Amino acid sequence: MHHKLPPHIADQLVLPVIAAPMFLVSSPDMVIESCKAGIIGSFPLLNARTVDILDDWMKRITEELKSIWKEHPNRRVAPWAVNLIVHRTNKRYEDDFNLIKKYQPPIVITSLGDPTPVVNVVHEYGGLVFSDVSTLYHAKKAARTGVDGLVLVCSGAGGHAGTINPFAFVGEVREFWDGITILAGSLSSGRDILAAKTLGVDLAYLGTRFIPASESFASEDYKRMLIESTLDDLIYTDAFSGVNANYLKPSIRRAGLDPDRLQKKEAVDFSDLNQTDAKAWRDIWSAGQGVGQIKRVQPVAEIVADLRREYEEALGNFRRASLELF
Repeated sequence: MHHKLPPHIADQLVLPVIAAPMFLVSSPDMVIESCKAGIIGSFPLLNARTVDILDDWMKRITEELKSIWKEHPNRRVAPWAVNLIVHRTNKRYEDDFNLIKKYQPPIVITSLGDPTPVVNVVHEYGGLVFSDVSTLYHAKKAARTGVDGLVLVCSGAGGHAGTINPFAFVGEVREFWDGITILAGSLSSGRDILAAKTLGVDLAYLGTRFIPASESFASEDYKRMLIESTLDDLIYTDAFSGVNANYLKPSIRRAGLDPDRLQKKEAVDFSDLNQTDAKAWRDIWSAGQGVGQIKRVQPVAEIVADLRREYEEALGNFRRASLELF
């Protein structure tokens, strides 16, 4: 299968996976542990409450990964990624963008807006820009800005999810796009990663599977709820941020609300993500449709080891099945 990922990235991966950036969940520890385990670690810049904290995080990630590189030159250490909201209401945009210039993360994932200014800067230092999109219209628009990758956010993703079936989305995007393609939405196991590969996707975007990581910022209650929840516990609603997202009904009840009687919230103002909206995300917890496959709290390294085992197993089964077919 032809590799669109540049060799300096592909060669450092043990699995074609990005641990997706999750609001209030992804921590610098998760990023470092993911990269050490051989998958791309990422976090939303807004997870750092202030620009100073963000500066510390980026410095730490850069230095720790560099020192692992030095100590173990033969070890696969995956690149790290940050997620930047490029919407005009993100009041931290300028400050956060300056830190991207300073620390030069190898991959920048943009959300909710025009990635063009980011593309120019990141390409200058040799990094890649991925843009997350959940409609064909936005995919075409982003493709024209010169981004390197499109993250197709399909139905069943945690957080702000789209509604398109992955088979349909990948198929249509392939007609006009030959850059890096990343698939997001309900990918939870090694088997799912292999399925994404057979669709011709370059990277699988896994979020929910990493929420119960020991290194994540998610609370113990949140992790326990994930382990106890199934598909039936999810609701897709715009009641909390004005944009449709998948949430856990038990967390809505826990916050004293009735999941069946939610009022629509006016469109979100992303500058408030740190204040008002964070309250919603802090008490009302998100998960993707892969939630039923979450069984335990474990370190990132262990999750990646499990995913590798599942992937290899699925690959073996796939090879046997295809031999029987032909």
